[in-house]
Amino acid sequence: MEENVASGSFKEVLIEQGFYVLKIQNDSAETQKVIRDINSAYIQFHFCLKGHAKFVFNEGRYALDVSEENSLLLYNTQVDLPMNLELHPNSWLVSVVMTIRKFHSLFSNEASYIPFLSQEFKEKKYYSQDPVSPAIAVVLSQIMNYNLHPSIKELYIKGKVYELISLYFNKSTDADIEQCPFLVDEDNVLRIRKAKEIMINHMAEPPSLPDLAKQVGISLKRLKEGFKQIYGDSVYSFLFDYKMEHARRLLESGQHNVNEIGLRIGYSTSSHFIAAFKKKYGTTPKKYVMSLSNG
Repeated sequence: MEENVASGSFKEVLIEQGFYVLKIQNDSAETQKVIRDINSAYIQFHFCLKGHAKFVFNEGRYALDVSEENSLLLYNTQVDLPMNLELHPNSWLVSVVMTIRKFHSLFSNEASYIPFLSQEFKEKKYYSQDPVSPAIAVVLSQIMNYNLHPSIKELYIKGKVYELISLYFNKSTDADIEQCPFLVDEDNVLRIRKAKEIMINHMAEPPSLPDLAKQVGISLKRLKEGFKQIYGDSVYSFLFDYKMEHARRLLESGQHNVNEIGLRIGYSTSSHFIAAFKKKYGTTPKKYVMSLSNG
């Protein structure tokens, strides 16, 4: 199912029976509403790539906000949770919806690893709001923007959605909120988000970690632990993923050559940039651009 609305689009991709993906873009200056039936047999994952989304329940009596680079998981075996979405201007959302039976089958041998698959949650509701890690951000971008031969699009999306779900549940044991109690403090969370913005805004010449900690006003130890807790990666691993994804988008725009893109993201020589890009994506920038034109 594909529906183009004014300055935006709504696409629904069926992965397999009882398992589908929604790609919703609002590129207009108006808030758009998306309504879709989803019954209590389903579990829902919503990822906001950019902008802001609001999910409204109980005829407007209750709402959950999902901001840029955040996700929302919804699960309630007792009550239907139809999608009643308000997508703000210039916002993109990817949603994965599957039957709870299908979801169980994915983790049949590891059910104890997922808290709400345990017996105590069987008849309960569950929701979780989490930041999107850089690895997930890359996969979401790939789901939203791809240029492939029609015959393999379905297979590609299916692979990416399975990758997305596996990354979502790849919670590292050292990123446990009990081990990082200072992160409950909203002030520290804001400082670490500020640190992320500084790194992105100065990706060509990022500050050292001690300088970054000083700029946002927290200790180096707290910066490292907190960054890993919120973004699922170290500061420099996050930055590397971000730079490569930014480079990939610039290549897709066709407006810059390899040298220019390398310089923009902080590589003084194109050979260093090419090596980094190949490490991340398994191909060179030139071959990647060629693959787009062949798609």
